[in-house]
Amino acid sequence: MTGGAGFIGSNFIRYLLTRIPGSKVAVIDNLSYAGNRHNLDGLPKNRVSFVKADINERRKMIKLFRKTDYVIHFAAETHVDRSIHKSSRNFIVTNVLGTHSLLQVLRVSPNIKLFIHVSTDEVFGSLPLKSKRKFNELSPYFPNSPYSASKASADMLARAFTKTWKLPIIIIYPANNYGPRQLPEKLIPFFTIRALKNLSLPIYGHGKNVRSWLHVDDCASAIMTLLEKGVVGDNYCATSDEELTNLQTTRWILETLEKPWSLVKHVADRPGHDERYTLDASKLKKLGWRATHRLKIYLPKTILWYKDNLDWGQNLPIRVELLMDILRDNLK
Repeated sequence: MTGGAGFIGSNFIRYLLTRIPGSKVAVIDNLSYAGNRHNLDGLPKNRVSFVKADINERRKMIKLFRKTDYVIHFAAETHVDRSIHKSSRNFIVTNVLGTHSLLQVLRVSPNIKLFIHVSTDEVFGSLPLKSKRKFNELSPYFPNSPYSASKASADMLARAFTKTWKLPIIIIYPANNYGPRQLPEKLIPFFTIRALKNLSLPIYGHGKNVRSWLHVDDCASAIMTLLEKGVVGDNYCATSDEELTNLQTTRWILETLEKPWSLVKHVADRPGHDERYTLDASKLKKLGWRATHRLKIYLPKTILWYKDNLDWGQNLPIRVELLMDILRDNLK
């Protein structure tokens, strides 16, 4: 499992170990800013092994692939703001070249039964705010940020390797994930931790941008469904069918923490800011999958988890103020 020390990967490991007794997982992670060994705390050492390595280290990957049956590729640079305001090169190196490296290794690893490539809903671009359309597996790619462009490029490579060499690959497009242990550069933990410190919550533009949400455990169950029932060569969208504007998400955070709306500060909009993401998960549902974690219950639970685990956020290599160098000029 690549990127297994990250947010979605580490939560999937917990789900897998519970779902399949006796299963063993090899975690591959280079522990960049998004990887955190503490995300693996408490997992049984006789079932979870860890290898610090970069997915571009092909020789290491070949040796590791020889010892496994299934590969789930979580490893990625994922933050849109970083791809815009920082260097986008890391996104190309990890998301495009890293995926290409793994696909090359997959070609010489006939023992691998299935390779699941974890993509994102952002590869499809943006829908108008008032549109009733949803993206599905046949929607054309129209990425609008260096991050989403790098993920779209990786998807295209996965598709090409599937068609050219008949490799056992499935692509999944999850909606925005939320839940415990998410890096505090993402909206929900970022705003939660800042609100707890009575710091301003910087909302891009008008704040009416819509996002479709998916609890990280529902994402795990979607991937498990594909491991068990997915069709090789197919792509699948995963969402809970629940949407919130960024303003609505912010209001939920403030009300859960009993903090005032006066903490909200509108800042200049992000370049190329997508208006709306929403997916149609009908294809995945035909395999028997359903999202069971509703926002009404699990968003407040997630917010309160960060409140009760502030030490977790402070121990990360990146602090809660990590985005402020990007936003500072707007917050003056």
